[in-house]
Amino acid sequence: MPETTPAPAATPSSGRTPVDFWFDPLCPWAWITSRWVLEVEKVRDIEIRWHIMSLAVLNEPRIDELPEDYRELLTTKAWAPVRVVTAAWQKHGEDVLGPLYTALGTRFHNRDEGPTREAIAAALEETGLPADLIDYADQEDFEFDAELRASHKEGIDRVGQDVGTPVIAVPGPDGEQIAFFGPVVTPTPKGEQAARLWDGTLAVASIPGFYELKRTRTVGPDFSNL
Repeated sequence: MPETTPAPAATPSSGRTPVDFWFDPLCPWAWITSRWVLEVEKVRDIEIRWHIMSLAVLNEPRIDELPEDYRELLTTKAWAPVRVVTAAWQKHGEDVLGPLYTALGTRFHNRDEGPTREAIAAALEETGLPADLIDYADQEDFEFDAELRASHKEGIDRVGQDVGTPVIAVPGPDGEQIAFFGPVVTPTPKGEQAARLWDGTLAVASIPGFYELKRTRTVGPDFSNL
């Protein structure tokens, strides 16, 4: 894993604990983890700051090595939603990221509509964003490609190229940001469970030299309680 120097954690004007969250709207595991941090927001004094990353960008160097079904997903379906989200962010500000992600993820994952053009258009309508943002879905020479890749790089450089989404960054013991891939969890913890997982995340972030805690995943994503 490459060495990176995390940026200092900015203190929000609200005084709440900042949580930076990088997501690809296509990823079901990022979706479940994102719903967890929203649960944490109800029981802990945190401020979630949403950022975009891209599984398509992440896997570009090894696309030919991937299983055929995953390779097809990344080349045919992964670009459209992340381009639309990036365009919305660039044209309408970072405050649209959270609501648009919720509208997209609810359709893609909870309702099993998938990343279709129709689902993306409906999410734009729900969040009050201009309908013509859907035109970015198929824009191969993407107008905001540099911004998308910069946001992706900012997140992935904190954890290394051998992980994926979600990436979260939380304050460490000296206020610097400590970033992790994950937590990968299913179904979404709520209430006291959400709080305990959050407290544990901060606990491991407070230990200098802590890098990894992992077990084999034996079940798929569970959206039943979302």
